[in-house]
Amino acid sequence: MKGTITEKILRAHLVEGELVPGEEIGVNIDQTLTQDATGTMAYLQFEAMKIGRVKTDISVSYVDHNTLQQGFENADDHKYLQTVARKHGIYFSRPGNGICHQVHLERFGKPGATLLGSDSHTPTGGGIGMIAIGAGGIDVAVAMGGGAFYLTTPEVIKIELTGSLRKWVSAKDVILHVLSILSTRGNVNKVIEYAGDGVKTLSVPERATITNMGAETGVTTSVFPSDEITKEFLSAQGREKDWVPLSADSDAEYSRIIKIDLAEVVPMVAQPHSPGNVVPLSDLVGKKVDQVAIGSCTNSSLRDLTIVGKILEGKKVHPDASLVVSPGSKQVFSMISKSGILAAMIDAGARIMESTCGFCIGNGQAPKTDAMSLRTNNRNFEGRSGTVSAGIYLVSPEAAALAAIAGEIVDPLSMNEKEFPEIKLSGEFDIDDSMIIEPLDAKDAEKVEVFRGPNIGDPPGNVSLADELAGVVAIKVGDKITTDHIMPAGARLKYRSNINKYSEFVFEGVDGSFSKNAATLRDGGKAVFVIAGESYGQGSSREHAALCPMFLGVKAVFAKSLERIHAANLVNFGILPLTFVNGDDYDKIEKGDEIELKDIARCLRDGESVKVVNKTKNIEILMECSLSDRQKDIVKSGGLLNYTRG
Repeated sequence: MKGTITEKILRAHLVEGELVPGEEIGVNIDQTLTQDATGTMAYLQFEAMKIGRVKTDISVSYVDHNTLQQGFENADDHKYLQTVARKHGIYFSRPGNGICHQVHLERFGKPGATLLGSDSHTPTGGGIGMIAIGAGGIDVAVAMGGGAFYLTTPEVIKIELTGSLRKWVSAKDVILHVLSILSTRGNVNKVIEYAGDGVKTLSVPERATITNMGAETGVTTSVFPSDEITKEFLSAQGREKDWVPLSADSDAEYSRIIKIDLAEVVPMVAQPHSPGNVVPLSDLVGKKVDQVAIGSCTNSSLRDLTIVGKILEGKKVHPDASLVVSPGSKQVFSMISKSGILAAMIDAGARIMESTCGFCIGNGQAPKTDAMSLRTNNRNFEGRSGTVSAGIYLVSPEAAALAAIAGEIVDPLSMNEKEFPEIKLSGEFDIDDSMIIEPLDAKDAEKVEVFRGPNIGDPPGNVSLADELAGVVAIKVGDKITTDHIMPAGARLKYRSNINKYSEFVFEGVDGSFSKNAATLRDGGKAVFVIAGESYGQGSSREHAALCPMFLGVKAVFAKSLERIHAANLVNFGILPLTFVNGDDYDKIEKGDEIELKDIARCLRDGESVKVVNKTKNIEILMECSLSDRQKDIVKSGGLLNYTRG
């Protein structure tokens, strides 16, 4: 099959539609992954479909988010996840085995395969040559049941890498450089495909760092070729049989080509409060650092932590700074403990965390008031760390380690090249899958009783979309509203399987009165509307940012633009995602305005703009509804669960 890597993999998995950019297609999914913060609801939805056993090649349930277990809720969810996995033929990665993306890359990822995950950083798998896509939990549930995953055929952007990275410059700097070019918006329904001679200078973990944080650009996914470097990685994992060569053809066509000379990339930093707020790290040299956190699914590989340990060896963490390190997997943790790297970190004064998401999602390690926190993770949204006044800066492991020692930002390129720790990783990784519980066979699985604690409820239902809606604008927000703004992470995550409770915190940090006001409107028989600016729904794949608003009576979101995963999640829960025909009309609707929508079914059927009547201001506004026929049917049904049940 000719074409780009993206076209080759999608074509091999195509079950509906044609590969024409902008057109909707359905593809077969080989593998799925979930994590505990999104997985509980995904499996409740899977159970509600009454399909029985998963029909994918491999489905894995990971526990890596809510591991602090503050209260009974997290532990109950974990037991539910373990038992539902045994019941339905799913691998279960126990708490402590590692972060889903890191472990999946190590133990399950296969070049040329499709992977759908209920986590926005699922594109990490592109580092091994997969088409790996983040989606809402209900999309993953449908895929586990053998259903197709639907997406818009993407345009493919080629990033051609030449040369090789200088010492003290890393893959994290490459993806930050890419973000400085593409930004965090305007890249919906696009895929980044890496090519060029520079690719062969990057290991699979380095490639995975780049594809992981490609999610911050808003693209559907990112992918690298599968080559001899990929083969070496799989061989070291004892999985050489999973390797297949995969590359784009020389005459493959791309919507855009970006050329990057790796030798010219410099250490970069994403400043608060966006991964796209990127500048050269040299601009901030000397800035005092209060906290350094190294880890997350972006930068917790054996390569990253070995370099960090070598930099810290014989040194001490500055007395005015704290340092925490979180290995990405049990495999990495075990190997750095045996190599002496872990001892070097501990001797330097680092605090060693679990192999989990932890600080990245605001589960622990909140910085002090007004702190400057330097982190190797992928997101720095305001308040995500647990401290609203803190500034979170995203950097490479090298820059983070140097700052921990100095107590201030250091430009790695100011270091002597001879001081750079040359490392040679073993050709074999430690392989111990004892913390991955394999599925039971179908006969034994029938005997398993699924555990349900008191925090777990059934997925809330929705009704079919009415042809006319009358209600009130309950909130108006600006640009770049993230799913963290809509549904807080951190300590609130433990309520994700209890929608009634979790819904109390919708827009908590934006407008603390929203939940109560929306519920009052809902109970009074009025529709609830949300007004938003550009790039609404950035960030994670958490479907709760649509599910909880649906529970509170939200019927439509009016935005200047919406991000891919969140727009799909709105559809999946029966909420109309509408965009302004004229962006200036955003200024003509305010919180508290009474709104009417009429002839919705006809407008959707005929592809016409939806007329929004602002009764308060006595004006009419036109809204676009850019949905496929299938998506229109889902919205009219009241969501994907209703649609799937028929």
